[in-house]
Amino acid sequence: MTADVDDTHLEAAPAAAAPRKSWREQRWERRRRRYFFEEILGWIVVPLILLGAYWAVVGVLDAMGTSPTALIQGVQTVLSGIH
Repeated sequence: MTADVDDTHLEAAPAAAAPRKSWREQRWERRRRRYFFEEILGWIVVPLILLGAYWAVVGVLDAMGTSPTALIQGVQTVLSGIH
């Protein structure tokens, strides 16, 4: 049946190259990657900043000879005397 077909002249078609992305698509992908990176960085850096600020406040209060607990109790005492 197909023995009379000559396959020697058939060649594989060249693979189609992927279409090149436009500059807008490239910009969108860069922005998407940057936003993702900034989001991950924010989840790491913001808690570190808050923790560092807490330690700084505690360190300053320790240097002044007091503590956050004593400071809060003093504020409560002052507020209770106002009423």
